[in-house]
Amino acid sequence: MTDLRPVAHPIGKIIVTLGASMLAPMLVDWWHGDPHWVVFLQCAALTVVAGTLVSVATWGDYRSLSIQQAFLLTSGLWAVLPVFGALPFMLGQPDAPFVDAYFEAMSGVTTTGTTAFPELDDLPRGTHLWRAILHWIGGLGIVVVAMVFLPIMKVGGMQFFRSEGFDTLGKIMPRAGEIAAEMTRIYIMLTGFCTITYLLLGMNGFDAIVQAFGTVSTGGFSNYDASFGAFLGPLEWAASFFMILASIPFIRMVQALHGQFTPIWQDTQIRAYLRWISYACVIILIYRIVFLQHQGSLAEIARETVFNVISTFSGTGFSSTNVMEWGHLPLAVLIICGLIGGCTGSTGCSVKVFRYLVLFQAVRAQLRRMHSPHRVYALRYEGRPLDQDVIDSVMAFFTLFMLTFGLLIVGLSLTGLHPRTALTGAWTAIANIGPVWGPEITANGSIAEFPDAAKWLMTLGMYLGRLELVSVLVLLLPRFWRG
Repeated sequence: MTDLRPVAHPIGKIIVTLGASMLAPMLVDWWHGDPHWVVFLQCAALTVVAGTLVSVATWGDYRSLSIQQAFLLTSGLWAVLPVFGALPFMLGQPDAPFVDAYFEAMSGVTTTGTTAFPELDDLPRGTHLWRAILHWIGGLGIVVVAMVFLPIMKVGGMQFFRSEGFDTLGKIMPRAGEIAAEMTRIYIMLTGFCTITYLLLGMNGFDAIVQAFGTVSTGGFSNYDASFGAFLGPLEWAASFFMILASIPFIRMVQALHGQFTPIWQDTQIRAYLRWISYACVIILIYRIVFLQHQGSLAEIARETVFNVISTFSGTGFSSTNVMEWGHLPLAVLIICGLIGGCTGSTGCSVKVFRYLVLFQAVRAQLRRMHSPHRVYALRYEGRPLDQDVIDSVMAFFTLFMLTFGLLIVGLSLTGLHPRTALTGAWTAIANIGPVWGPEITANGSIAEFPDAAKWLMTLGMYLGRLELVSVLVLLLPRFWRG
């Protein structure tokens, strides 16, 4: 029988932290004379008490985790946090039902960015800040999980990066603390630089904080119905730059902070990521100029294209214009970009660049074997050999991802959604991207008019996608519980 105390104890502590973070939006509402601050005080008290009870009840000296406990900790954390994160949305404005509140909180902690609220402009500042905080916490959490737990759990080929984290499960908790501290340091610095940049380019203080939280976490929650369309011009270029930084491996930024700049330039993932972004931007830009003959200056069209491509590629989900007006080819390119995603070890989402690089190598090797069946082709990544278990894990992940994606499309279609809405809804959920396109979408891009069944399916999709599918689905195997 798996001991759940080492799992529940850190979850309880994190719940306490989540409750304490509710004091920030409380203070914002109180400062602006909004009586809504009482709601955050009540929610903070409930959350802190609940987390304290769990952590005290499971108190102990837990210096190691079994593989089963590691899976339970990651999957349990992302299931429980949205429950408490949803409280301010239910008890306060917008007075949402549980399905909408839980959807919004799950969209926040998974850094998806899809909203269930049809009107954002009139919400209290505290609610906007809370949505941004959920993003920020979720982004930091997934970076730590990607560096600490996924390599050990051998999820989707992540065991290839095991040497950059730690080697033994027995040292998981002390090493996790070290890595979390280092990543938090980088994360805070990046958030600070982004906020200052937005301030210098004309945003007010509150908008700069909210948008910076959404940018660095690659979440995409905005405090305006127009999303990033409220901040056109140089701010789009600044956001594009920070979205790229947030979607490259954080370990490279840690190395750069210590004076090692060479790895960031030599990283195969980063080079491929930037190259593919360039390809997508050029294709869409040429199509818009030559075939659609869009009006406006070349600089304006280029800025608009680059921003929305990077926003989709990184999984941020900000939008500055209606991309549906760009035509079918740009829309198809954006969907492909979303299915690629950012780099491993970042706040980016979806399949990740690393897995595509491994896939391309495996396909290339297989094609060569068809020509020379007796020749041995060694697969390598950045000079290191790719073990067969890494290749098998990547192939299994691709298969599972596409299968889940297809089932989610079918499930959303069966709820009555338009086929285009079902496709983009499944795409945005499983890849944690943000935008949904279809006739059922409200003016601000929310899914408020979706049936409850569709909302729950998308919530499940966001949850599975953020935790890379395998780390959750393995819990359904009886063998897992037998140890």
